[in-house]
Amino acid sequence: MTNIQVGDIVQLDPVTTTNPAFAGCLMVVTEVKEWGVQGYVQTLGEGGKPGRGQAYYRAVTGTFERCGKAVWIVGSAPHDES
Repeated sequence: MTNIQVGDIVQLDPVTTTNPAFAGCLMVVTEVKEWGVQGYVQTLGEGGKPGRGQAYYRAVTGTFERCGKAVWIVGSAPHDES
């Protein structure tokens, strides 16, 4: 695993991801583990209302690629706006 950190955004491989519901999704990493990463995919709202929260997933090394960094992590401490 190449320097994956909490707050990174990874894309789940559409072929090797173990749960097809998450295939190709972008996931915010909340924990880095020996075996891979844990994180969430933010759910979508409907009719102008917020989503139902986060769908959490555990991805083993080799089933995702780092593709960026999240600005906000849902559920973490408020960010500094200065």
